[in-house]
Order: sequence, then structure tokens, then C-alpha cells
Amino acid sequence: MKSDIEIARESQPRPVVEIAAQLGIPPEQLVPYGHTKAKLNLDYVQSLDDKPDGKLVLVTAMSPTPAGEGKTTVAIGLADALNRIGAKASVCLREPSLGPCFGLKGGAAGGGYAQVIPMEDINLHFTGDMHAIGAAHNLLAAMIDNYVHWSNDIRLDLRRVTWRRVVDINDRQLRQIVTGIGGPANGFPMEGGFDITVASEVMAIFCLSRNLQDLQERLGRIVIGYTREGAAVTASEVKAPGAMTVLLKDALAPNLVQTLENTPAFIHGGPFANIAHGCNSIIATRAALKLSDYVVTEAGFGADLGAEKFFNIKCRKSGLRPDAAVIVATVRALKMHGGVERSALGGEDVAAVERGLENLGRHIRNTGQYGVPLTVAINHFASDTQAEIDVIKAYVEQRGLRAQVCTQWAEGGAGAIELANAVRELADSPHAQFRTLYDDHLSLWEKTRAVARSVYGADDIDADKVIRDQFDQFEKEGYGHFPVCMAKTQYSFSTDPRLLGAPSNHRIKVRELALAAGAEFLVVICGDVMRMPGLPRVPAANSIYVNELGQTEGLF
Repeated sequence: MKSDIEIARESQPRPVVEIAAQLGIPPEQLVPYGHTKAKLNLDYVQSLDDKPDGKLVLVTAMSPTPAGEGKTTVAIGLADALNRIGAKASVCLREPSLGPCFGLKGGAAGGGYAQVIPMEDINLHFTGDMHAIGAAHNLLAAMIDNYVHWSNDIRLDLRRVTWRRVVDINDRQLRQIVTGIGGPANGFPMEGGFDITVASEVMAIFCLSRNLQDLQERLGRIVIGYTREGAAVTASEVKAPGAMTVLLKDALAPNLVQTLENTPAFIHGGPFANIAHGCNSIIATRAALKLSDYVVTEAGFGADLGAEKFFNIKCRKSGLRPDAAVIVATVRALKMHGGVERSALGGEDVAAVERGLENLGRHIRNTGQYGVPLTVAINHFASDTQAEIDVIKAYVEQRGLRAQVCTQWAEGGAGAIELANAVRELADSPHAQFRTLYDDHLSLWEKTRAVARSVYGADDIDADKVIRDQFDQFEKEGYGHFPVCMAKTQYSFSTDPRLLGAPSNHRIKVRELALAAGAEFLVVICGDVMRMPGLPRVPAANSIYVNELGQTEGLF
């Protein structure tokens, strides 16, 4: 069996100008990064606004497990399959973070014969977008410290500076730090810390901005801290948004690459869905919709996280209206939710699959709340048996839906033809009546409660008085119309990652709130989720090296 990297290296990518030509993009509107990667000229992207939109298809999943569900692989295979059946399709994905690549997860460019290429570049530095976002974020941090050092006319309270630093590597040692020690020349001592770059508000703003002017205005609204009197201080007040926008100007243009089957792929932006909003950029999605008849996109982790934020944040902010959704399920994940240990997933266990189906069922119910036609993709693994597949299909049919077995990992687009036909039928139907889960006028507390009850199956939410007071204060400060961005474990509907299946009679404990005034949402941090992950006992980085041919080994 060939590895992902071996398959990728044997591929025959076409020049990116040819991929662009499939979508009618003139070569002069590309900014090439070598022969197989390019950015689209931002002015050209803006010129597409008057063109009609294609159909938008969201790929989401049941609650993930360490066994892996292959949501990105299904999204890529589905786009390839749509092109195989005569549709003009493209795929929109997020840029991978270096944190998981060198930590636990490994690469995030698909797998098998359903990959985006050049996959080594995509998983590492790509076109430099992630570095630009980190640099812009940390420039603001430096400008805050410099402002305090030289004047601090605003009287920013050093104890209430909320802007942290970021780095795109899992580094638990940097979660909480003290800066400015070593005497007056080094600034004032302050508590600080690092988040991972994909959790940065700059990343969220980057993905939610419509153009450069919108980006610059949003960056200016970032709240960096508070005065002693409790007044909010913004990035504009330390004169930072202009320079930050300059750092992000080139990065904001969407990236164009291709799949193994030469399907156009827009890969742009990369927020995590367990600690951020988990969707690729609005600019990339809207460009793809103007240039394609069908656009397949994905949202991170399970439908309780990525899809919820796709619907309630990205669609709300962009005006996008999805035409169909796909929930990815695997026999292996269902077994784990049914109580089987990871080491025992290889053997047939229909009873465990049946027990685990309650997790899939809740995701089906949840996704149905948004009024988007839905189907289920069973991502096939070699160890799956027909009996296990049959019980999934029967369960899905009982809920009025269809489930298609997908073998895109082994067969590429040919393995997702059945899914492509089903998705095309759904997307072309007049049945989509998209709606968000809650209205803007609900209070921030009630929006949080709506997600907890309607999506997580919780009885209610809990918070200490200081957090409840913060909810009220943000309302008074004029942020009550914001949606909420829930940060919690991806492994469970609850805040306990060990509580699998579809738990009920649980409560969601809100631990912390983080205002993202530029991105225009409130981050609600629940349970023990961290905005700076740590490396596992045996990180993937231990096995990554450059071989004698100068090729990267161990990343996949």
C-alpha cells in the first residue's frame, strides 16, 4: 500500500495557469508561487461580485475520534467526483497549521488518492499566509508595549492588557509568561502569554473580511485592553491597523492549487474549530462560488463545532446560503463512540456500531435545524464489513436520509460518484431554506444557552458570577448583537472529552470569555479547552526528517 506522500510524489500536477483556465481566470490575474501555486489578484476577485453564485455544499462530520474520520478527504473526493459527472466544481479548504503537523495529527491535505497538491508545501509554509498573520498579530503586541514604554497617554492599565502573542507551534511553556523583566530599558514587567496562531483574532478577521478596507477597519476595532476606569482601548488608538494591513495585504489574496485529479482548490485561512470559527476565508469561498457551478467546502471537527460556526458565524457575516450539507461518518468512529477501544477497531462489531449511531443521529438532528438538505457519507476503510455498513444505512434511512459509501481514499473521485450524484440532486433542489440557530437580538447569554441546549444536548450553561457579569458588561458596551464562538473539546458534545456518544443530562461550564470586537463575535471558552495546545508524549516531529534525496519524510 502506497503512503500519501508516495502517491503525491507520483502525481502529474498541471501548471496552475491551466487550473485557472478551467475556471476562466486569465493568466495575468494570477500571482504565481512557482508552477503549481498561485494567488488570485485581489482586484480581479472584487471584479467578480456581479457574477451569479454557484451552489455551496458544506462537508461536516460526526464527533471526531483519534481514529480519524477523513472529512477533508471526502470533501476533496466529492469535488473530484462532481467534475467526473460533468459539473464544474472546485473545493475550498483551510490552510493547515504547523502545530498539528508537528504534534499529533500530521498533515491536513487529504489522503490517499483524494489529496490537494503540492501537499508538502501546503502543510508547511505554503504561500506564507500563516506567517503573515502571526507577524501582524505580534506587531500589534510590540506596538502596545512600545506605546506603554514611551507615553501611555491613554493610561492603559498594564494589569488589563488582553492582547497576547501567537506562534504556530504547539508550545505549552508559553501559555503564561512574564514579559519586560530586566530593567527599564526592557519595558514594564507584565503578565502575558501565547496562543497558537490559528486562534488569533487576526486569523478570524482575515477569514471574515471582504476586502482590504474591511480588513483594516476590523483590525482597528480589536480591543487590546482596558484603562483603570474600565474603558476599552483599541488597536486604532496605538496606531497599529495600517501597518498590520500592510503585512496582510498579499496574504489576503486567495490561494489556488489543485487536487490529484486537477480539480481547482482554493486553500485560504486556517482557524481551528474547537477554539475559533473553523472555516476558510469568505474571500476564497465567494471567489470560488463566482467561478464554479458547485463549491465544496469543509468546516473543522464535528458538526457541533465547525458546522455550527459555519452556519451561525460565517454565513451570518457573509450572506452565504448553503445549498446542501454532507455529514461524514466512519465505522471506526462509530465503534469508538459505541465503547470500543482504538486498539480493537479492526474486528467486526455491529453492536458497537449500533451503540455509536446515537452520536451520528444527534449530528443529523442538529444539522437539520439549519434548513439545509442533508446526506450522509460513509467514509470506507478496509476493515469495514458489509454488516456494519448495512446497519448505518438502515439507521440513516429511518431518519429520511440516504447514506453513500465513499472510497475516494483508494479510488479518488471515482469512489465518490454516488455521493456526487446525491449532492448534486440535493443542491439543485428548491428545498434549501437556510436559517441560523438564533437571532441577533438574543442576549449573548441566551445565544450561548441556545447552542448548549440545541446543539450539545445540555440541560443548561453554568458560569461564575464574574463571567455572568462579563456577559452583562459586553451587552452594555454594545456587543450584544454579536454571535458566539464556542471553544470546547472536539471529542464530545459535552466539555468532557471522555464522554462519547450523545450525552444528555450534562451542563456546559463557561470558564472564560474573550471579546473579538474586530471579528465581531464573542469567544465563549468552555471546560478545559486550551488556546495553546501542547505536544504529545511522542510528537510527530520526532519522525520528520529530510532524506538523502532532499525530500521530506514522516510528515504524513
